[in-house]
Amino acid sequence: MGYLEAATESLFTYFPKLTRKDDFDEFWEETMEAARSVPLRPVVNEVPYPVKHARVYDIQYNGMDETPIHGWYIVPTFLNKPHYPCLIHYHGFSGSRGEPSELMHWVMMGFAVVSVDCRDQGGKTGSRAATTSGFSMNVASRGIHDKSEYYYRYVYMDCMKAIDFACSRDEVDASKIVVEGGSQGGALAMAMAALDDRPQVALVDVPSNSNLARRVEGLHGAFASAAEYIKRHPEQLDLVLDQLSYFDTMNMAERITCRVLASVALKDEICPPEMYFATYNRIPGEKEIRIYPFNGHEGGGAFHTEEKLRFLEKWCGDWFA
Repeated sequence: MGYLEAATESLFTYFPKLTRKDDFDEFWEETMEAARSVPLRPVVNEVPYPVKHARVYDIQYNGMDETPIHGWYIVPTFLNKPHYPCLIHYHGFSGSRGEPSELMHWVMMGFAVVSVDCRDQGGKTGSRAATTSGFSMNVASRGIHDKSEYYYRYVYMDCMKAIDFACSRDEVDASKIVVEGGSQGGALAMAMAALDDRPQVALVDVPSNSNLARRVEGLHGAFASAAEYIKRHPEQLDLVLDQLSYFDTMNMAERITCRVLASVALKDEICPPEMYFATYNRIPGEKEIRIYPFNGHEGGGAFHTEEKLRFLEKWCGDWFA
């Protein structure tokens, strides 16, 4: 047995008890219905860009509470095709839609690309969502006392409506959707793979939002804010953990049917690999994982980007013919 096999053997048998509540599916069906009832009202404006092999658009659409969600939409021009597969990128915690140059490797592969802000983080997007209680440290604890007000309920639906935006575009082949992201973005891609049947592939790196009770307990990453909230409101301990269970990807994993390529890093203290394996081990469909033994939350970096490109060429090569 090699080093990596020995170091990760226990991860592949890690099945903590699910925390899913009896009304879990009902909650998400009602939430998605509410989100779908809000008109998308997309605004798409082409912007000048020095790379001439792509058209770059500044976009906006309505989130589930009519918050304007900002993003980029990029379309290859060098292939002259009527329709393109589409990759939807979700960013990490405190990040933003980024810059178009950060997405050009997907464009060069032949994807139309959508990249969107998470509300109230590092981008242009704010939030119109109201909450009836305060929060601690960061947005991961906003509305944590009530699943209907919780921050990630709105973010998950903003991400679903990003898929709606992509599928509304004439240039996009709606049967060829990929969701992709790292850390928080990996969690969002996992959630979309579980809640929405349109993604055909999910590429998820050092994913967050898995095994959330343990994340809170260990003060890992953004969910240290939930622990701080409980520290100030100890009478809400069980309430808070119950509310978080609706957003825990391990409770969603059995719904995932698309192909998944995941990655974790064994020195990651922000999203510890064991936390994600609580989700990964429950995915019933085709899945692969790359493990980086001496990397931290940066994950596999550019090396793993190459892995993702090769994975897509292997399984989706006919998309780019």
